[in-house]
Order: sequence, then structure tokens, then C-alpha cells
Amino acid sequence: MDKENAVIAVYETHSQAEDTIRELERSGFDMKRLSILGKGYHSEERPVGFYTTGDRMKSWGATGAFWGGLWGVLVGAAFFWIPGVGPIAAAGPVVHLLVGALEGAALVGGLSALGAALMALGVPRKSVLKYEMELRADKYLVIAHGDAKDIELAREIMNRHEAIGTESVAA
Repeated sequence: MDKENAVIAVYETHSQAEDTIRELERSGFDMKRLSILGKGYHSEERPVGFYTTGDRMKSWGATGAFWGGLWGVLVGAAFFWIPGVGPIAAAGPVVHLLVGALEGAALVGGLSALGAALMALGVPRKSVLKYEMELRADKYLVIAHGDAKDIELAREIMNRHEAIGTESVAA
């Protein structure tokens, strides 16, 4: 059985991140195995939106079409306020890791809940700090989970969409 892995890509813009996710979807990549994290609404003074108990979006900000489109494709979505990082929108399997870190106060060696969630994915501490800084700078993280074959496909597609960098991690 292949070992579970992940590849993380950093993008400057939400359109690069969205294009990557859309191409992964067209390639047949399992959308339940993709995550995205980002701010992307720093020009607004209010939240992007919020969900009701029926999981229906009640309010969207200027980038609502971006987040709404992705949240419709990816499994699980949430909006977090991460101390030291600020407001973060997330979708995909990473949401469960963030919720677990927040609920269990599973902070690892002074890292934020985001840092603890990334370390649970197998991301080295040095990279966790780098990714937190990227998110503070309004960049986007796209994370693909899967076996070696899935990861290679995802990395190929991520690089075609101008990823600033990619990193593989073993869970």
C-alpha cells in the first residue's frame, strides 16, 4: 500500500490557486483530497461571509465568487481567526486539522493552531513558519493529499500554474 503524502504549493493570487484547483478537478484528481488556505480579502473591512446552520452562505464580500466557487467544489470549508496570522478562509481536509487544533488547544511548541495543523500533515517546523508568513502576506496555499502518483500529478499541475514553490511532505 502506498504511503499517504501531500504536496503544498504557494500562489501569489487567488486566480492562480483557483486555476490550479480547476485543472486538478478536470484531471480527475479526487477533490476530497484538496485543501486551500488564504486571506484574499484584505481590502474589505468585514468578513467574506458566514454560514447558517443549513450551510447556506448568507453574505459574500468582493472575493465571494472565488471562495464560493471553491467551497462548492471542495469538501469542508470554514473561516478562522488565527492569532498572529489573522483571518483565514480554508477548504478541504485541512479544515478538520485546524478545528482539531483549535478545539484541543493542540499548540505545538508555541505554534499557532495553523502551525499545529500543518505539522500534523507532516510539514517540518521551518516550513510551517514560512507558510504562516506567506498567508500573512496574502498568498494562498493549495495542498493536495494522496499517494505518490497523485502527488506527482498534483505537483506537475501546480507548477504549470506559476506556483511560487512546492514542497512534498509525508504524513
